[in-house]
Amino acid sequence: MLVHVLLYDAGGESEGIHSLELAGSTVVLMFENRDDAERYAGLLEAQDFPVPSLEAIERDDIEIFCREAGYVARFVESGFVPKTDEERLLLSPPTANRDVTGWQDAEPAVPSDESAQLEAFRRQLENLL
Repeated sequence: MLVHVLLYDAGGESEGIHSLELAGSTVVLMFENRDDAERYAGLLEAQDFPVPSLEAIERDDIEIFCREAGYVARFVESGFVPKTDEERLLLSPPTANRDVTGWQDAEPAVPSDESAQLEAFRRQLENLL
């Protein structure tokens, strides 16, 4: 069965698949309906997210990829109706996205000691105010 996934730089050196962070897991969405995938991509674009391309890929292939990468594959069937806030994210992206500039070669910044971690946390809290 073919499913539709959202890819960035499809076929390029820095190809990536769109994913969400839900409950501590990286989730890859597999849309049964192409229109649902297109709508989701449009919502991402409206949030100034890079515009993904839609690719039809065998569901088994995506599930194998996800298992090997430590991701969770979530199938979004046609006519899916969310029942929880988390399930709503399968049809509409979160309002806040991670910064994706330089996502191709980005490495997470890790403070070298506890005081640097506290300082970074303090700055995050200040930014919220």
